[in-house]
Amino acid sequence: MDRITEQKQKAAAEAVKHVRDNFIVGLGSGSTAALAIEALGRRIKTENLCIKSIPSSYQAFQLAVDCGIPITTLEEYPQIDVTIDGADQLTPELFLIKGGGAALAREKIVASASKLNVIIADQNKKAQHLGANNQFVPIEVIPFALTPIKHKLAELGAKPVIREVKGKLGPVITDNGNAVIDAYFGEIVNPTELAVKIKMLPGVAETGFFVNLTDIAYIGTDNGVEKIVSKKK
Repeated sequence: MDRITEQKQKAAAEAVKHVRDNFIVGLGSGSTAALAIEALGRRIKTENLCIKSIPSSYQAFQLAVDCGIPITTLEEYPQIDVTIDGADQLTPELFLIKGGGAALAREKIVASASKLNVIIADQNKKAQHLGANNQFVPIEVIPFALTPIKHKLAELGAKPVIREVKGKLGPVITDNGNAVIDAYFGEIVNPTELAVKIKMLPGVAETGFFVNLTDIAYIGTDNGVEKIVSKKK
């Protein structure tokens, strides 16, 4: 196991401690969130933990099924007790960029429906400002609006790139049937303001900015786990 995976596993182990019997649990998407899903599956087997989960993507859904985690829906449970997810980048204020796995819209819906949002990450995901180290901002876009949105993002100072599928021709398609633009802005001084500007563009379904949504973050390091608690909660 490599160092980064070990760091993520340490963070995931702390995050799943927030899950209690009879909880409705939101499941994030991506390789980091997958470690938390696997850890929850182990708790179900070893502790007879009784929970229901709401996955934020087909990938998370399939992994939850494989791990023996019961599935439910937002229609049945519109309020979630705790959601555990990863992040592409996060700041000391717990401003996040998410969406590297193209599940940003559903991840944000699940997060917004949760009483408690817990983020797990390795130490390389920390930054003083979002957009540092050439980190792009994923933007989910209705396909009909791709070209106009690319032009509008360029006017806002971004280098927009339509995300392409690896191994075949064509754009990545989300679980919602939309495309994804990865927008490179460089360091972002005011992510809240920029998120609003982008979200207001007709054709934008969602942005990868997750601002004021995170309650706790666990950052895995070589020496343990760093815990960051939101000051606004």
